[in-house]
Amino acid sequence: MKTPNRYLSSLPTTVFTVMSQLAVKHDAINLGQGFPDTEGPADIIAVAAEALKDNRNQYAPLTGLPELRDAVAASNQRFYGLEIDPATEVVVTSGATEALAACLMAVVEAGDEVVLIEPLYDTYLPMLKLIGAVPKCVRLQPPHWQLPEEELRAAFGPKTKAMILNSPMNPAGKVFSRAELDLIAGLVREYDAYVVCDEVYEHLTFHVKHIPLMMLPGMRERCMRIGSAGKSFSLTGWKVGYVTAPAALASVITKAHQVMVFATAPNLQRAVAHGLNKDDSYYQGLSDDLELRRDLLREGLHGLGFETLPADGSYFIVADITRHAQGRTDVEFAKWLVEHAGVATIPVSAFYDPDGPAAPQNLIRFAFCKKPEILKEALRRLEKALS
Repeated sequence: MKTPNRYLSSLPTTVFTVMSQLAVKHDAINLGQGFPDTEGPADIIAVAAEALKDNRNQYAPLTGLPELRDAVAASNQRFYGLEIDPATEVVVTSGATEALAACLMAVVEAGDEVVLIEPLYDTYLPMLKLIGAVPKCVRLQPPHWQLPEEELRAAFGPKTKAMILNSPMNPAGKVFSRAELDLIAGLVREYDAYVVCDEVYEHLTFHVKHIPLMMLPGMRERCMRIGSAGKSFSLTGWKVGYVTAPAALASVITKAHQVMVFATAPNLQRAVAHGLNKDDSYYQGLSDDLELRRDLLREGLHGLGFETLPADGSYFIVADITRHAQGRTDVEFAKWLVEHAGVATIPVSAFYDPDGPAAPQNLIRFAFCKKPEILKEALRRLEKALS
């Protein structure tokens, strides 16, 4: 028989799958998986449940229900002062991952170069390679996740078509500063490029303000801004995302969305619209609660002798394993922790281009979006194993 897609066939089992399987095998606390272990707001779930009963369960409009597009536009205005036309500049997708794929398909063709920042979310590279694009990776420098200006400038060139900017960032927990965004915006304008802005953690920041790149001069017409109901409302299984983009780009994103998915569950869309209209106290409470969990885990890790890297947003904190690794790589140490401590993490080397220079081998990622009692038990297990 003829071979299936060669690139997809060649992809190995990811370390994420390996670590999850090991967690099950060893009955470990899974701090590798980036989703909460509690349900989202009861009022949003109630709206979704009731919406199943009102005879509106056929295909939703291609770009999303009007009430959700209105809510996305209102959210852009409310939090960032962005004036968005809900009829022509919002596209609802089946999750932020589909939104990423649709945005990339809308602007990138085979042979185009796309600038990425490492460490990076693990779906970016496969998406680009399936399109036939050429990734140009720039590495943040630990331990402070500094953006190296000269390397960033060198990554841009005549073939640059787009950049993917993830802020707040997975796995680093970095929230890009205004100065860093100004640098990026200047290069994007200079090389006439687009930016896919992965902002799914926009409301999960800790005493640092998230600034959408779309707000900066000259960026309104170049940016595709992606949000996620899963992250904003702790309902990751719903897979409802949304793209805010200028009408000219949104129309092409819509065509990609139509080819891949067409429409997203209407009852979930209506519930997410309700969620986006929740008052400011909800969003502040979400951030405050996650910050407390971050601090609980961070302080516990410090007490065990781990150094941690800055984490100003997202679900994640990265720890340096040098003191405890005893020569093991991050992958080896992460496996050891599952087997001997009963705690699962993710080695940060998994977030780098495998075809690029050697990735750091001394960092692991913890997810702190878990119940405080679970985080405390994980720390207790770590202490026992490491002693």
